[in-house]
Amino acid sequence: MLPLKEKDKPIVQKLLSSGCCARCVLRFCCISVQAAYRKPHQETLKELQTFISDSENGKSQDSATPESTKENNKSHDAAVSEAAEDPPSKKAKLDPGLVSYAPPEEDSAAVVTLKDEESCVCVVCLGILQDLCAPSRAVKIAEAVKRENYKFDTLVLSVSLPAQLCVREHSCWLHVKKEVREKSTVLDKDDVVQVKEAFKWVMQGLVAKELGGVAVVTKSAFEVGVEFTHPETDADCHFLASTCPDCFKPTKNKQSMFTRMAVVKALEKIPDSRFLKHYSCPPTRPTSSCSPQDVQCLHVSVFVAGRYNKFCRSLPQTPWVIDGERRMESSVEELIAAPILSAFRADGFNFSSSGREDVDVRTLGNGRPFAMELLNPHTSRLSRVEMKQLQETINNSSDKIRVRDLQIVTREAMSRMKEGEEEKTKSYTALVWTQKPIQREDITFIDDIKDLTLDQKTPLRVLHRRALAVRQRVIHSMNARFLDPHHFHLGLKTQAGTYIKEFVHGDFGRTKPNLCQLLKTDTDILELDVESVDVDWPPPIPE
Repeated sequence: MLPLKEKDKPIVQKLLSSGCCARCVLRFCCISVQAAYRKPHQETLKELQTFISDSENGKSQDSATPESTKENNKSHDAAVSEAAEDPPSKKAKLDPGLVSYAPPEEDSAAVVTLKDEESCVCVVCLGILQDLCAPSRAVKIAEAVKRENYKFDTLVLSVSLPAQLCVREHSCWLHVKKEVREKSTVLDKDDVVQVKEAFKWVMQGLVAKELGGVAVVTKSAFEVGVEFTHPETDADCHFLASTCPDCFKPTKNKQSMFTRMAVVKALEKIPDSRFLKHYSCPPTRPTSSCSPQDVQCLHVSVFVAGRYNKFCRSLPQTPWVIDGERRMESSVEELIAAPILSAFRADGFNFSSSGREDVDVRTLGNGRPFAMELLNPHTSRLSRVEMKQLQETINNSSDKIRVRDLQIVTREAMSRMKEGEEEKTKSYTALVWTQKPIQREDITFIDDIKDLTLDQKTPLRVLHRRALAVRQRVIHSMNARFLDPHHFHLGLKTQAGTYIKEFVHGDFGRTKPNLCQLLKTDTDILELDVESVDVDWPPPIPE
């Protein structure tokens, strides 16, 4: 039996005669017992018809034992309280003020027949809680999910509804508000169950069953989106643009300014009397149900991290395109990303790293930390063995790069890598040329230099992508190894973000001091290697 009491009969009668479906009647009676919505729609409708047809018995009981009616009211309030033990429904905040209207006469015309109701599309939910909330719809949703071939343990069902449902619900609430206030003073519009919640209560179990028992939960990394549209009633919201213009602002990115949030905001502001001047109460009957759109599946991003070495002096970190033309056939990013994208079956990716090296600079030692955000991955996790195999696949695909410590990390852990861009230290080895001949003893003083502070104006070569500024950087230590009268190896340990090439050749005086000033001769850098990036992330994985 439905959790309804005698005092609900006028409300049920008014709602059914207005063209509401059985489940919307339960919503407006503020029934939050989920099991009531899971009954077949026609079965619920029959129970409602039986309930209101028994009005004579209800009237005789009310007149004979008024005290017992009060007790029934108390029992109903208690039932509502018990129903609150179910997960609470989200509330639609709308104007709860009273509205004046002429109640219909309680004659046979106020009771719609079952046959009439079966042929009508609900004036409020526009069919969503009728045929679009049936096992056949759950089958179609499950089939769409299966076609996408995701791997998942749980899913969350999200529902997108036409904004005009808010207007129709507001109109219907005004239509029954007086009875609700008089019969049950503890209930208000905020207690009406939302269409979205009722839909989920019915469909979650049906979809789970069709997917073999997969749990449909309130929070999951995998989201299945169900969207409904109803072009026939799109104009229902339009009067709000003139009555509450400050609630609607045209945007470039959205197809319509009548978003659900904007409509709800407008309905909170508009007085009942003004609403009723522009919109019918109850809402007009539609001729068609909502149109279900394609089911959209989306998995939250997965993050994969590791460290890479680059052994080639003609390989950029990211695709190198100038004026629409590609300058290099590949990049570090692409060599790493292709196998990872394939393994996780992701739609796309974002690549980031702890700093970056120039195209002609090698990265040696334990490598440079990097991370990839995988967008909408169809496979969200790999075992340790599978990750090891993926790492080997990357390393076997090219002799230009190598990755290590490949692993899945959290979004929060990404911040550890970004810290290294400016706050950590890095070590380099440079092959330096000098214009004037030098002797071994001419460069020994370099080993004694500690914590040399540089003022580096943005280098000319990066002015196109970095703002003009003077940045202070510190060279913590240096060492020099003599090769011949015009060449020596220079080792440096520096603050992250130091421009090594500019320190060596001076960049036309934009870096001060520089190696030209220290050696009192023009110098240039011929080769540069990154020896270490001192960021202890991601955690090392034993070989």
